[in-house]
Amino acid sequence: MPRELLLQVSPEIAANEVLLREQVAKLFQVTATEIQKVVVLKRSIDARQKAIKINIKANVYFNGENVTEQAITLPEYKNVSNAQEVIIVGAGPAGLFAALQLIELGLKPIVIERGKDVRGRRRDLKAINVDHVVNEDSNYCFGEGGAGTYSDGKLYTRSKKRGDVDRILRLLVGFGATPDILVEAHPHIGTNKLPKIIQDIREKIIACGGQVLFETRVTDFIVKNNEIQGIVTQNGDTISANKVILATGHSARDIFELLDRKKIFIEAKPFALGVRAEHPQELIDKIQYSCDFRGEYLPPAPYSIVKQVNGRGMYSFCMCPGGVIAPCATSPGEVVTNGWSPSKRDQNTANSGIVVELKLEDFKPFAQYGALAGMEFQRAIEQKAWHLAGETQKVPAQRMVDFTQNKISASIPKTSYVPGTTSVEMGQVFPGFLTQIMREGFVQFGKSMRGYMTNEAILHAPESRTSSPVRIPRDNETLEHLQIKGLYPCGEGAGFAGGIISAAIDGEKCALKIAEALAK
Repeated sequence: MPRELLLQVSPEIAANEVLLREQVAKLFQVTATEIQKVVVLKRSIDARQKAIKINIKANVYFNGENVTEQAITLPEYKNVSNAQEVIIVGAGPAGLFAALQLIELGLKPIVIERGKDVRGRRRDLKAINVDHVVNEDSNYCFGEGGAGTYSDGKLYTRSKKRGDVDRILRLLVGFGATPDILVEAHPHIGTNKLPKIIQDIREKIIACGGQVLFETRVTDFIVKNNEIQGIVTQNGDTISANKVILATGHSARDIFELLDRKKIFIEAKPFALGVRAEHPQELIDKIQYSCDFRGEYLPPAPYSIVKQVNGRGMYSFCMCPGGVIAPCATSPGEVVTNGWSPSKRDQNTANSGIVVELKLEDFKPFAQYGALAGMEFQRAIEQKAWHLAGETQKVPAQRMVDFTQNKISASIPKTSYVPGTTSVEMGQVFPGFLTQIMREGFVQFGKSMRGYMTNEAILHAPESRTSSPVRIPRDNETLEHLQIKGLYPCGEGAGFAGGIISAAIDGEKCALKIAEALAK
């Protein structure tokens, strides 16, 4: 039997298998040759002291012991070509993992995606970055894999109670992700690696008899006697099914409008909104690691910060070490920012959303839109930012200290945001209460992270797609919509997830509930 061991070592030792074995041998008071293998189970960084340590949980095998490492294999997916069909609207993590779960359960998924496959999406991403052209159906938010495909690939979630996180991670490894995601405290795949994994998932769905329809937008739901009967596409085609998983993501405004128009119950939901701040990665490393140079054994440093300002939470969101800022508008006439990192996190800049929690009362100026009031609040800021920055995909930008002092920046250096920036006083972009909270909040951030508040940091506006501005309510037990039988609101767009892992878990949960309902 292996001995389980918890230890702290230097970054250099943690990165070297031989040195790690020698360190373990000292702890057991044996020679390194007596240890057959050290299998690292979990790894995290402890940067609270000047001497940075790596926390390791490991299994230690001595000579003669059988080394047992869990093999990662995919489930036995069935051929469901002739099975009962379930429609899934949206090919993001919620939709794709719902499809895989349905196949395991012997049901046939029909995945309907308004955008293109991952390869086709690349051309549209180039168009928005270089030509400032927004394709409403294919962009950073819409297309195969959803917003997660091109937004960093973070796999960390605090929502352990939502479901089996390790199951999702093991499935991702089975489809090609590095096994390191099972070990790291804050696992991450990287935007450059995710597309191939997403493609392999799609190919598995098709190989098992499921369907994946790209460039197919849902324009209507067929409902009779408050029961779902199917959907209608933009070409007027009808696809019938009495079970529909609605997994369209947090930016599917046309779906929210369709539900509202059809008097299918939805409700406004608070979300968070703010800016995306970019610092030199070297500066964040110095702050977080308390050193002039992080060295080759430490990764680019992330940060996480939360403050209460005037009774509101202001916090970092989707922090991307060694990453870049991307244009994430989904319609012409608006600008939106988000961030992502490649797998090596090797860019020389770090960025993070810095956002303020909103309340339903903030949406009162848009009360005439009812359940869509939050969405219209969001849209108004995105459109104003587009206008102020020059009516292209350039975004309003301001140096951080200048923002806190209500001063237009005389110059904006080139940032990682490829379409470009326009120097704007951010107070023009946001409502007054939001501007004031962010100004005070950045000052507080600077007191907690010495060096963070600097004019080397450039703010880009807005960071507005943190979560859905709408909740599509569902029964806590059956997960069906409260009003429409057979309709399963799912994932981020419905207000029940926040990130790749929690969305994937929610997709599986909806698939399981459908199988239960059909078995009755």
